[in-house]
Amino acid sequence: MEQYKTVLEGGTGEIIEKKSRFIATVRPVRNEEEALAFLEEMRKQYWDARHNCYAYSVGRNREYTRCSDDGEPSGTAGRPMLDVILGEDIYNIAVVVTRYFGGVLLGTGGLVRAYSKAVQEGLSESLLIEKKKGISLKVTTDYTGIGKIQYIAGERQISILDSEYTDKVVLKLLVPNSETDAVQKAITEGTNGRAVMEKEKELYFAKVNGDVLTFED
Repeated sequence: MEQYKTVLEGGTGEIIEKKSRFIATVRPVRNEEEALAFLEEMRKQYWDARHNCYAYSVGRNREYTRCSDDGEPSGTAGRPMLDVILGEDIYNIAVVVTRYFGGVLLGTGGLVRAYSKAVQEGLSESLLIEKKKGISLKVTTDYTGIGKIQYIAGERQISILDSEYTDKVVLKLLVPNSETDAVQKAITEGTNGRAVMEKEKELYFAKVNGDVLTFED
């Protein structure tokens, strides 16, 4: 996948519907084992609740996508929760919505709305990011070429991951996959062929509050 939305930091959101408490806990998960461990953790934490409904979707092709109503009427909890996740197009995420019954029946439509709203509240309290695929491009040049390379990086909003200044200059650029050929061409032309470039590794990256984070997955 060239890019996908996921959770960097999970959060907890809560709503009240006709005296019932719905607590949505969101967690990033890398595999189904982590999702199942999270579910068990929530069941232990909220052991006294009437319901701990869940939904998760894991894998680049959503290979592990599951949901459960956990005793609520069929189709009123887990599926609406999952529909929110799929509608937001979020990957590698698990959500548990814990319900403390308030004594008033909500009806099937009310339950669907409540569980959906709870997940949305949980997502609003979480940090979601867009991961994009890129490469670490090692560029070695002499000092006459450094200014041009920095200009190209700034013009294209390409992050400089690392720099080393000795008898030569070595820069490590974070280049989106879609721009790799164009960036290499621009550097070659801008330095009159004096720069040596090497693709070090593929990685994912995301920009969060002005900072660039990199991921190995």
